[in-house]
Amino acid sequence: MSNKLKKGSAPLAAALALAMVVTGCSGGDTTATSDPKTTDKPDGNSSAAWKLGSEPFSFSLFGNYDWYTMPVWGKDLFTKEVKEKMKLDIVPVQSQGNANSKLNTLIVGNELPDVVWGDRDKFDRLRDNGALVPLDPYLDKYPNLKKWAGDEILNMLRAPDGKLYLFPNWYTNKPTGNAGYVVNKKIYNELGKPKLETTDDLYNYLKLVKEKYPNIIPFEPGQAQEGKGVDILLSAFAEETPASYAGTLRAMPKDGKFTSLFADPVYRESLVYVNKLHREKLMTQDALTQTVDQVREKLNTGRVAVYADVTAIEYASKADAELVKKDPNDGYFMIWPIHKAGLDKTKITVAHYDRLGWNAAAITTKAKDPEKIFATLDWMTSPEGMNAVVWGPEGMYWQGVDKDGMPNLTEKFFNEPEERTKNMNATNDLQFVGNSTYNDAIKLKAEMSLPEEKQSWETKYQQTITWKTHKDLTAMRGIEPAPDSSEGLIRERWIELYKKVRAQAILAKSEEEVIAILDKGEKDAQTLGIEKLNTYLTKKWKENEEKMKKK
Repeated sequence: MSNKLKKGSAPLAAALALAMVVTGCSGGDTTATSDPKTTDKPDGNSSAAWKLGSEPFSFSLFGNYDWYTMPVWGKDLFTKEVKEKMKLDIVPVQSQGNANSKLNTLIVGNELPDVVWGDRDKFDRLRDNGALVPLDPYLDKYPNLKKWAGDEILNMLRAPDGKLYLFPNWYTNKPTGNAGYVVNKKIYNELGKPKLETTDDLYNYLKLVKEKYPNIIPFEPGQAQEGKGVDILLSAFAEETPASYAGTLRAMPKDGKFTSLFADPVYRESLVYVNKLHREKLMTQDALTQTVDQVREKLNTGRVAVYADVTAIEYASKADAELVKKDPNDGYFMIWPIHKAGLDKTKITVAHYDRLGWNAAAITTKAKDPEKIFATLDWMTSPEGMNAVVWGPEGMYWQGVDKDGMPNLTEKFFNEPEERTKNMNATNDLQFVGNSTYNDAIKLKAEMSLPEEKQSWETKYQQTITWKTHKDLTAMRGIEPAPDSSEGLIRERWIELYKKVRAQAILAKSEEEVIAILDKGEKDAQTLGIEKLNTYLTKKWKENEEKMKKK
């Protein structure tokens, strides 16, 4: 991901220029940012809803990521049809590999694009300087976003001034997620398919693998310096305790407030277990230094017995396909999450999902027709728009809809998988306001239309395991303090301390040393001001819960 803008991080010249941008825009289109309570004509046009396709329309879009280069709109088969039929063009403003620098240049040059698309926490500076258009006036006039996202999600996205500036991408009303445990099928079968349910079962199985297969890695946790499978093991030691408490929040919720992670007995027990696996060489010995490519290579060549990761499905599905090509009896399968004996396995949640989705789009005050842009985005997030951009023009891979409004998939969809995948992948980076609730229902319909042996590895285990073992933490999202605040500075130092202590604990020579490392880490955390930070996070968490209750 890119080094995107942070509030207050721009040079003084850029900040002054942004103020000039706002001033310059407000004179030309004051109605664009009118209070929704005082007008139903936010752009000064007729109160009648504008219809996409009624006239040629285009707008510019900047993707706020170093890695992102927007494909040409209308070049692929799907958006070509949209461009012609709906008379729509989207003009890219490319980041050129340095989004932070490019956006500063756009600000200084008074050349903000019509739409900025990126991570939700990177819009604060633009919003605080009045450079974003509130979307509230359009929500009822163009109802798809409000219908599909719902009040809870939209309220969570509201700014401190109570207004909505962000149009979410891949929001959802149901569980999502790809975290969990993956097992090498061939090795498991050769070892007699032993029980793999509890932490004791896992430990005994890894010992057996080490004994029988000296060239195989018993347990692969992925990039442990980023948590990954190490954090997943936290979930095994308490019910309703996802890896996210360690890897994302770095705090343990108890009795309605966040508490210190290093002092928490469940977290301490999980690190003692991880350390035991590492000490006894039952786990990757270079877990703290290995790269993603090294992890993939091990999986793709079948040199892993058990793999746990927050992105397990993403990597394991591809590795399974590689191994099955060579040997139909090889490959990987997922198991229900491991749990400590005595716990209710149905209450083990390995990771979290966030109903807000991935990122967001915001309309800037430089846009001449903000209402038309919103109408376009609202169409794109509707079933009609999703069908067109994600699934293609009617008559190719789908024809008509069923009683539930889902597209009826054609024989071409099932009979030409390689061509279909190529065409569908071509619009991946043009899906700016995706609707996961609707889109996942189509994916499920497609998979359920196939015989079991032809259903995708990913969908099979998402349906049966991962989506059932992820916890909704939407209210705990977006609670991080501003980087330049006192709590933000504490958080920055706390993250550094947390990573250092976790690594030391994994590499410790004994259980006693793990405990000593955590004890010292707790004292250092208290000195840093961890209680002040946790108090702040708790306050924001509770505020989010209240936001979600509003209608």
